[in-house]
Amino acid sequence: MYEVTVDASFSSGHYLRNYHGRCENPHGHNYKVRVTLIGKDLDQTGLLLDFKQLKHVMRPVIDRIDHQMLNDLEPFTEINPSAENLARYFYDQTSEQLREMTSGRVRVKECTIWETDTTSASYYE
Repeated sequence: MYEVTVDASFSSGHYLRNYHGRCENPHGHNYKVRVTLIGKDLDQTGLLLDFKQLKHVMRPVIDRIDHQMLNDLEPFTEINPSAENLARYFYDQTSEQLREMTSGRVRVKECTIWETDTTSASYYE
């Protein structure tokens, strides 16, 4: 199996509903996101997926939430914009685009979100 990974960053605000502590108040993070792809077959160029293409897949997801209050955006009006839920959001959004782009040859293995340099959450299936 082959893996390809791209990191990106964005800044957003959020607060956690039903949480008792400082994070129940609006605050922001400079997030880092890592998307890792996996597949067993390379394309005719010898690539699982060009890094540039993966960045292109991630861009609309980041553009939608960068410098926004996450609680005001779907699906975070219903679910808390925790690092765990953000990791799942990136997984779902990038998976959908990749299925169309690669006809299933490449899939998302894992998405990880860092809220700080020392705290992260991952989602995978």
